[in-house]
Amino acid sequence: MPTYDYLCTSCSHKFEYFQSMSDDHLKKCPVCGSKVRRLVSGGTGLIFKGSGFYLTDYKKKPVQKKQDKTVGKSDKKPEIIKAAADKKE
Repeated sequence: MPTYDYLCTSCSHKFEYFQSMSDDHLKKCPVCGSKVRRLVSGGTGLIFKGSGFYLTDYKKKPVQKKQDKTVGKSDKKPEIIKAAADKKE
């Protein structure tokens, strides 16, 4: 459940209130009883808590070695490519 910031329109009392997101916002100041306005806050951002977070959630999977795709192929260049390479030199 989030914490909301409120500001009284009459006495300028600023306070926080811990409530569910589905609850209606407060209407009265706890100090003077006047109307309050809910403020927009920046939030806290992302918080990582608990031991083993990295190990259980973002552990890298072992990299499998790729098989050599050139197995069984000759090292010779095709004649067309070889001829074009010879012209450039």
